[in-house]
Amino acid sequence: MDLGILETGAPPADLKNHFGSYGDMFRQMLGPDYHYSYYDVRGGKLPEQVGRHDAYLITGSAAGVYDGEPWIEPLKQFIQQSSGHAPVVGICFGHQIMAEAYGGHVTKSPKGWGAGLHRYDITRRADWMNSDAELTLSIPVSHQDQIIDLPPDAKVLAASEFTPYAVLEYPERRAISFQGHPEFSPEYATALIDLRRGTRYQKDFADAAVASLQKPNDGGRVAGWIRNFLSASR
Repeated sequence: MDLGILETGAPPADLKNHFGSYGDMFRQMLGPDYHYSYYDVRGGKLPEQVGRHDAYLITGSAAGVYDGEPWIEPLKQFIQQSSGHAPVVGICFGHQIMAEAYGGHVTKSPKGWGAGLHRYDITRRADWMNSDAELTLSIPVSHQDQIIDLPPDAKVLAASEFTPYAVLEYPERRAISFQGHPEFSPEYATALIDLRRGTRYQKDFADAAVASLQKPNDGGRVAGWIRNFLSASR
């Protein structure tokens, strides 16, 4: 399968040198069964047409969907054009901008930052989850923005009190999205928290977030779900 990675952000420079780009993280997570192409969306790069690749994945970003950056509206239009034509997977910012493109609304949450390992209840089971019997999902997160109004055709698959719209499916659009970061290794997520310690994060918050990352996480499980979704959508 030919997979287009729409990179809407990048790790901080010091961390990128050690851990690679977001595209690199997804390539490592999803494995060698795909041909990967990368697009610098912030630099104005998008596929010339939706049919250029078999499927797309939209990465996380430090930007907010409401920021008014010049590359955000063309990305929304591309997402709308792809609806029902090419499978799309969104992660964090990707999750949020897909919701906006499909008729939902995203804002900076008054709940504040989510960081570390978050746990969600699985509220609905999609076909691409197969026979997975686990009732919860734990993956690293790093976000302050949240979806507050769902698109009318969104199906909520996982939720928590902090993030009620954590995993979404749009069956008719051939699209799924995750607020969390299954591509983040515990080492990268820890390094990112430590980099923000004392600036975005107070010490106690950062300590608790780092400690949570010592627990088992389901990044590999989510990678399997995404592979199942892409395979079933061919």
